[in-house]
Amino acid sequence: MERTSVELFAGGGGLVQASTNAGFRHLLVSELAKRACETLEANGFRGYDEGTPSRVLATSEVTPLARGDVRSLDMTFLAERGVDLLAGGPPCQPFSLGGVARGDVDERNMFPEMFRAVREIRPKAVICENVRGLLRESFAPYFEYIQREMRLPFLRRDGATWTEHDSALKERLAANDTDLAMRYEVQPFPVNAADYGVPQIRNRVILVAFRADLGVDWDLFHEAVEETHSQQALIRSFQDESYWDERHPTVPRHVRDRARAAWSNQELPLSDGDTRAPWRTLRDALARLPEIDLELLDKKTPQGGVPDHVGWPGARIYHGHTPNELDRPAKTVKAGVHGVPGGESVMRLDKLAAGGHGDYLYRYMTVRETARVMTFGDDWTLCGPRGERMRQLGNAVPVRLGEVFANAVRATLDKAESKP
Repeated sequence: MERTSVELFAGGGGLVQASTNAGFRHLLVSELAKRACETLEANGFRGYDEGTPSRVLATSEVTPLARGDVRSLDMTFLAERGVDLLAGGPPCQPFSLGGVARGDVDERNMFPEMFRAVREIRPKAVICENVRGLLRESFAPYFEYIQREMRLPFLRRDGATWTEHDSALKERLAANDTDLAMRYEVQPFPVNAADYGVPQIRNRVILVAFRADLGVDWDLFHEAVEETHSQQALIRSFQDESYWDERHPTVPRHVRDRARAAWSNQELPLSDGDTRAPWRTLRDALARLPEIDLELLDKKTPQGGVPDHVGWPGARIYHGHTPNELDRPAKTVKAGVHGVPGGESVMRLDKLAAGGHGDYLYRYMTVRETARVMTFGDDWTLCGPRGERMRQLGNAVPVRLGEVFANAVRATLDKAESKP
């Protein structure tokens, strides 16, 4: 059965790729940022300016990209299409540790637009990804409110404060008298992308909702999103040398010893029958990419003929600004080109500096390497200057993580709709 999807806040296309890989056909995508729109158009979507009549979007022969502010986008024409999945990652700055953290009073808070889309489209399922900062104690009341509003999206908020609206939602939920077709069952999933085979430590929260009248099997969904990779298995693979022997046999001994020593004080609380695979590392992500010539950090030459694999000069490391290690998952990719706090765009190499003394060379990661860390497809085109391409990657959902959840939604819907 063909499944359909709508994507809001599509950005550079992480969730777009994920849902496509899971077998969903997009009916509409929406994005505001100019460079991200260029990326989506370069990958096959047809751009339409803000204010384009919905009848034009509805008849587009190619999946339409609604460029501009989602608040001006009429999505009611999609209701009759029977949308299976509404997906999106509302801008995270209001809840991010790296932002000003003004939460619900921040004008960039786009959760209300997700709920409006639910009302206008009435999708069977919703995936909503956001930063783990949403789980902070200071945001707990608002996070609970978000979940209640997703459960009853048709109970409107017009003219009310969010706390007043929350009181009304609590009252209606307690009464349990709403038509199931107008309700959603909602569950939050705190995740670390590394636990799903993404070569990056990336802590997020994913809200998943199913329309209540579908009677989905949540146990099936939970089983489909169980963690597949673990830190413990990676440590074990260092200790028994399988990480090197099976995956990276040409790595020098001094590098192996250094990597193993970094994990030497870690315990291995592995339970019997734990079949999870080792976390994937930055070295795993970069497999088969040409090595960057450190004498050619010219900002323009795609090395090895690989798009976006361009050397960049000026990398530094210092206290509090330390590089990624090849034999660990990468640090969280952030929406910056370089100069981001913590050294997330810098990587330490296997090569010793001149004269030895145990110091290793380092450099900036290329855009292509960063895309690999985000598990973007090598055939996915990114547009704009380097800084804008890195920004798109830093704001995206890792494709592999999104694909796990999109596949789980598909399997859960398939089972629910196959019941007699």
